[in-house]
Amino acid sequence: MKRRILHLLFILCFYLGLYSSCTPKFKGSIIEDNLTFAQSQLRIAFDEIDYARTNETPESRQEREKKGWGELTNPRNSEPDGSLHLVPSKDWTSGFFPGELWYLYEYTQNNFWKKKAQQHTDMLEREKMNGKTHDMGFKMYCSYGNGYRLTQDERYKEILLQSARTLATRFKPQAGIIRSWDHSQKKWDCPVIIDNMMNLELLFWATKESKDSTFYHIAVSHARTTMKNHFRPDNSCYHVIDYDTISGKVLKKNTHQGFSHESAWSRGQAWALYGYTMCYRETKFPEFLQQAKNVEEYLFKHPHMPADYIPYWDFDAPKIPNEPRDASAAAVIASALYELSLYDSENTKRYKERADKILENLTKSYRSTIGKNNGFLLLHSTGTKPSNVEVDVPIVYADYYFIEALLRKDRLEKTGKLF
Repeated sequence: MKRRILHLLFILCFYLGLYSSCTPKFKGSIIEDNLTFAQSQLRIAFDEIDYARTNETPESRQEREKKGWGELTNPRNSEPDGSLHLVPSKDWTSGFFPGELWYLYEYTQNNFWKKKAQQHTDMLEREKMNGKTHDMGFKMYCSYGNGYRLTQDERYKEILLQSARTLATRFKPQAGIIRSWDHSQKKWDCPVIIDNMMNLELLFWATKESKDSTFYHIAVSHARTTMKNHFRPDNSCYHVIDYDTISGKVLKKNTHQGFSHESAWSRGQAWALYGYTMCYRETKFPEFLQQAKNVEEYLFKHPHMPADYIPYWDFDAPKIPNEPRDASAAAVIASALYELSLYDSENTKRYKERADKILENLTKSYRSTIGKNNGFLLLHSTGTKPSNVEVDVPIVYADYYFIEALLRKDRLEKTGKLF
């Protein structure tokens, strides 16, 4: 009851303009509208986080303590029953929420968001030594990386460099890739998922900061090997490629989150678009730019791309149009397109228009009602449909890339640059 009253009071104050000192004046811009909305929702999220921590079940607490997972940190998703799912730092999604807070600090320059970002970032420091995961970029670069970019805090720099060193230990030189998962060892020998392209940005950053080119060479090797083995002739990509780490031979081409081994899982295609666009930025290798362009063409020429550009969870899902959408894939695609527009001058206008349309439709039809959904911004994301996990719910990485896309649009329109 207390939470409900606080939410109602906040919403009333928001609409009366009592939070105007903490939010930009609304001028009709889709950017200002959404980032004002984001500030109101994330303030509500803090209350929901406190409530979820306080009301964690004894069974959940015992399991965490038994497995040495540490405390609950940041939100991951809303469950079908409406409850908030918090995760320990080890979860691959733990860095997105602090990343959102850093983005709001960047946009508003309000120290309230800086302090909250620092608080939710510091919860993740133990992960710098966690060599059991490939998700250092998602966890540490979205959180500490944005924090270092905005504050130049030397402690953040050292944590990031250690995170990059830890990630580099997963490189398999004979296969030329960074191992993704350690689980499912009966199914795969050395699985690499397309998502892993997103973690390479941390390695490129580490070379620039440390002057150690080892990180750069690992990232380039992984990107080139992935480009060789993950993609089909039509430029769609597999989710999981299994390698023999001695010979480098491809053993299997599978999916874990898509509809079938030969289907095009939507968020996987989004990771590919974003990943190769970023790799071109960091290397200027033409083949990476061409790969990004190939993926973009595949996405927007596909007959199952909806008119609003918010993809179904898989382009080959059998019951389209009666299949769940994935707002998170759309947000990642939009953010990637704004960057791609800088590198392909012949298609700049098309990329921007498509990204703009995605943001407009996410805003119009996929945004949460203010004060609802545990403070999440976007509805209708799909995590893993085959396992019926996180289907048609708010998920944190959709919100992170939504805010990132809005900020990229803002910078492009104001300066013509992103970085």
